[in-house]
Amino acid sequence: MTGELPLGHFLAMAEIKTLFVTKLYRAELDEAQAPLAEIDATCRSLAEDDEAGQAWCRKHGYPGYTSYASLNDLPWRFPAIKQLVKALDGHVAAFAKELEFDLGRDKLKLDDIWVNVLPEGGVHTSHIHPRSVISGTYYVATPKGSSALKLEDPRLGLMMAAPPRKAKAVQEQRPFVYEAPQAGTVLLWESWLRHEVPINQADEERISVSFNYRWR
Repeated sequence: MTGELPLGHFLAMAEIKTLFVTKLYRAELDEAQAPLAEIDATCRSLAEDDEAGQAWCRKHGYPGYTSYASLNDLPWRFPAIKQLVKALDGHVAAFAKELEFDLGRDKLKLDDIWVNVLPEGGVHTSHIHPRSVISGTYYVATPKGSSALKLEDPRLGLMMAAPPRKAKAVQEQRPFVYEAPQAGTVLLWESWLRHEVPINQADEERISVSFNYRWR
């Protein structure tokens, strides 16, 4: 009596393709692209001085500080942010090329950019960035214990009866991926990709500059 064939036998006969890939872009910016110390000082100064932003954070229960709802002209106000945006333009263009976007005669342009200062215990719950094409974050201060970026498989809500993945599944097959940046890192992703910032367990502030690019 013939026993069951091993799984490897079937896999050897099969063709398996990877479809609908989700890409994450990562780069480490040097001082020529982004003056880290100057950007750090700018972010901390805004957190101290931007009364409108502070009021918005209190009203909406936002932990720490963000300039998202109070200031929309950071590159005009601060030369260091303007220099950062110039570098981001190049990285976003490179990512768009990798994604094989057909942009015609147009290109992706910065739509908004804002500062985030997350204190110990602060979180930023799961969300997407509507009306944008590419979103991302430049990391200014990432003290030990500060949160990685948590990215969610965009198919997760459709997996009604799927079993869980193995604990040691390869990264591209996990339902969540954690990307740990360092100061000077920039991460880019397509704006529909759901993501969050888990609780900041560091006793220092996690500081970043986030942004959106639109096709226009």
